[in-house]
Amino acid sequence: MTPRESIGLRCRSRGNDRGRPEGRANKNDWRKVKRPGGWQVKLLLKFSGVVDWVNTQFAVVANWLVLLTCLISAGNAAIRYLVSESSNGWLEIQWYLFAAMVLLGGPYTLKMNEHVRVDLIYGMVSERTRIWIDIVCGFLFLLPICLILTYFTWPWFVESWLIGEESPNAGGLVRWPVKLILPAGFALMALQGLSEIIKRIAALEHVVDIEFKYDKPLQ
Repeated sequence: MTPRESIGLRCRSRGNDRGRPEGRANKNDWRKVKRPGGWQVKLLLKFSGVVDWVNTQFAVVANWLVLLTCLISAGNAAIRYLVSESSNGWLEIQWYLFAAMVLLGGPYTLKMNEHVRVDLIYGMVSERTRIWIDIVCGFLFLLPICLILTYFTWPWFVESWLIGEESPNAGGLVRWPVKLILPAGFALMALQGLSEIIKRIAALEHVVDIEFKYDKPLQ
């Protein structure tokens, strides 16, 4: 697998020696001959590839956390019914892990274009229009809200760390690890949003192609 394939990109045919695309082009196809792109575009695409790789690794961690949470939940229930023993710590660690699943796995979901959409027009428009929708919404909504949430949740973690905050429940856990997941998750989502914008701008410039795996929901 090439680096471009690893981030969901593929190159188009370079055409024949005369610089014309091979075969007859579809008049409805907005893509033209792929352009090589400048060093700035290549640098941004490398950055995008790094972000994609990092969030893919966090997605693997999130997958394993699903299994770990199931084992803890089943084990806690079995012990509670068999020997009448339990702890608030075992209950709290489950929602700690659930928070990590959502916030660490969310960026990869965005990368794979599998996030939930309120599909009013997206499924009915052309691929080029979809790219423009993703770029505009990324700049106007995704990046601002992720940056705002990162900014406001970071002090929560710092305060919890400094005072050594613990759960008010008997046998509960310390609070700072789960509060750290909040700014970390939103920061990773912001980076992934920036990566998706870079790839779509590159697609508009005909430097790369984007594989859309979006299926219009049944109404």
